[in-house]
Amino acid sequence: MSLTKTFLSATAALALTAGSALADGPAIIYDLGGKFDKSFNESAFGGATRWAEESGEEFAEFEITSDAQREQAIRRFAEAGNNPIVMAGFSWATPLSEAAGDYPDTKFVIIDMVVDAPNVRSVVFNEHEGSYLVGMLAAEASETDTVSFVGGMDIPLIRKFACGYAQGVLAVNPDATVISNMTGTTPAAWNDPVKGSELTLSQIGQGSDVVFAAAGGTGIGVLGTAADEGILSIGVDANQNYLYPGQVLTSMLKRVDNAVYEAFAAGDGVEVGFNVMGVANEGVGYALDEFNSDLVTAEMQAMVDEAAASITSGELMVHDYMSDETCPVLEF
Repeated sequence: MSLTKTFLSATAALALTAGSALADGPAIIYDLGGKFDKSFNESAFGGATRWAEESGEEFAEFEITSDAQREQAIRRFAEAGNNPIVMAGFSWATPLSEAAGDYPDTKFVIIDMVVDAPNVRSVVFNEHEGSYLVGMLAAEASETDTVSFVGGMDIPLIRKFACGYAQGVLAVNPDATVISNMTGTTPAAWNDPVKGSELTLSQIGQGSDVVFAAAGGTGIGVLGTAADEGILSIGVDANQNYLYPGQVLTSMLKRVDNAVYEAFAAGDGVEVGFNVMGVANEGVGYALDEFNSDLVTAEMQAMVDEAAASITSGELMVHDYMSDETCPVLEF
C-alpha cells in the first residue's frame, strides 16, 4: 500500500536514529507535542534511546504534527518491516484498531489505551497510585493547606491523575483544599504553556502553594510560573525536578520509558495482551534526586514509601476514576 502525496509532503521524511534504513528493527511514533516535550513523549524517547545505547542497534521514529497522520504513519512503518511498532498515547487507539488487522505478522504496542487485537500489546498505568503518593508530599509541603492540579485535555485519564492526587492530599490533611482545573477539551490542551501559566496564577490567587501539572507541554508553563511566583510544583511522567532545582517538590514518575525499553528489547517476540504498570511493579512512583533532596525530608519519604508498600500489598486501595468515572473527594 503506497502513501499519498499529501502524507509525504506533510511529513517530509520519517526521522531515523543514526540514519538507519526504513526496514526491520523497532519503531516508535510519538504523540502530538513532540519527543522533546520534557514529559510523556520525552520519557518514551528516553526508553528507546536507552535500548539503542545498550544494544548498539538503531530504531526508527516519527513525530506526528496532526491527527490525520496517525494511521498512515502506522501503515508506513508496518510496510517497511519495522517490528515492533510502539505508539505513545491513547489517541492511537482508533487508527491502530483500523490498521493492526492488515499486518498480522507485525507486533504493535500502544501506551495508555487498550486495543483488543491478537498482535497488540496494550500498556496502561495506575496513574492514580503515583498521583496519590505525590499528593501526600504536596499536603506535607503546603503551608496554606491549599494545593492545586492543572490537567491538560479534560478526559477520564487526566481526571484519574487529579482524583488520585486529591486522595493523597486528603489522606495526610483532611482539612486541605484541592483546586482542580483542566486546560481545555481538545488536543491543543497538551501544548498550551501560556494557558497553563494563567491557570496556575489563578490557583495561586486562591491560596495554592503546591501545584501538580499533568498536562504534557502545557505543564512547562505551570512549572515555570510556580517557580516565578515562589510556590512549589510537581512534575509528571518524566523526572522534571531538574527544570527548576529546589522549586519542583517532586515528579510523578510514569515509566513510559520502561514500557518502550521492554518492548524494544523483546523485539518481534514482544508479549501481546493487556499489561498494567503500577506501584507494585515500579511502573509509577515519585522522583527523589539532588534537585529536590532539600524539599523532601526523611520523614516525608518514609511516609510515602510506607503508603507505596501498602498499595503494593493491597492494604491501601486508591480509587481509580476510570473504574466508574467518579471521584469520592473531588468534583469536576
